[in-house]
Amino acid sequence: MAPQATRRDVWRRFDAIPALGYPSAMPIPQADLFAQHQGIRAEIDAAIRSVIDSSAFVRGPELSAFEAEFAAFCEVPHAVGVGNGTDALALCLRALGIGPGDEVATVPFTFAATVEAICHVGATPVLVDIEPCTCTMDPQALGRVLDTHPRVRAVLPVHLYGQPAAMDDIGALAARAGAAVIEDAAQAHGARYRGARVGGIGTLAAFSFYPGKNLGALGDAGAVTTRDAALAEAVALLRDHGQPRKYTHDRIGFNSRLDGIQAAVLRVKLRHLEAWNARRRALAASYEQALAGLSGIDVLGAADDRESVYHLFVIRSADRDALQAHLAARDIATAIHYPIPLHLQPGFVFLGYRGGAFPVSERCAQEVLALPLYPEMTDETLHEVCAAVREWVERRR
Repeated sequence: MAPQATRRDVWRRFDAIPALGYPSAMPIPQADLFAQHQGIRAEIDAAIRSVIDSSAFVRGPELSAFEAEFAAFCEVPHAVGVGNGTDALALCLRALGIGPGDEVATVPFTFAATVEAICHVGATPVLVDIEPCTCTMDPQALGRVLDTHPRVRAVLPVHLYGQPAAMDDIGALAARAGAAVIEDAAQAHGARYRGARVGGIGTLAAFSFYPGKNLGALGDAGAVTTRDAALAEAVALLRDHGQPRKYTHDRIGFNSRLDGIQAAVLRVKLRHLEAWNARRRALAASYEQALAGLSGIDVLGAADDRESVYHLFVIRSADRDALQAHLAARDIATAIHYPIPLHLQPGFVFLGYRGGAFPVSERCAQEVLALPLYPEMTDETLHEVCAAVREWVERRR
């Protein structure tokens, strides 16, 4: 029997691509999937074996069970598993009939998938700046955009870093404009806004289960949640070649199915998600207490009316790059989400925006830094990170 891989083996294998969510080669990684999987390895192995034994690789009982369990977790009646988070966003838009000639309002400070999905359905992204205190969509900026863009048919706020956007204000503005609300919940599995669980606040919600997420698969996977049975049916139809049943195609659809093995793995992890999120919140509270009052460090904490699940613990510093280099020299890995806002990316030049168009997003891109945070992280490790940050602050005085 082959010996079990060690963390150092994994580090050597994936050191070149730490941004993909794999462990860093540093003693303190920014995220540690190896530690998570070691803790539940027997459960995952049994789940995968069960799918192999049944040969239910596409659709099947594991998918149906996961959809029901994830819907219950999100406190909605419907969840539809799909191939990945980007497809989840695009299928939400297609289920609403959004396409060429329509506009969709979203933010420039997010992963590219948010805007890519709008482009994939042929609609036009209209960008809205963010709030500096939450890095989520600014309702006042949204109001100005909706006043000048009557073709906006959907508003797509991003629950960034695990913190929900200001959904009441956004929802009210969208309703007044006759637009649907699609939640980009790729980083917010289990978060709440004023008591309401993310995934059931908007018209539809899109989730990613990319491995590094709070609820991550062992590859690409995603889901759409909604309270609307007709929209859930439309997404389910579109994900599987437009088939209500085999070889009957009611619509032109896609191949975006959540496979049986990923569904089985996600069922295992879903059982642990509440505990993992609770640990993330506890670590974040310790970070906030330890870093409070440090000159030049702003903590991106949760707003009072929101319960973040801290997909990332993010601070801001005007001298972010120097701080990151200081931490790297002490073998502490960090990450930047996101260094270039989408309106300044080469692939989105066609949108016609220029530098200065979204000053808050541009400033955040220059200042944000994600410190190490993962459920298996020890209090001692967190204190080591905080000590290194305090050391950097003291040296700058």
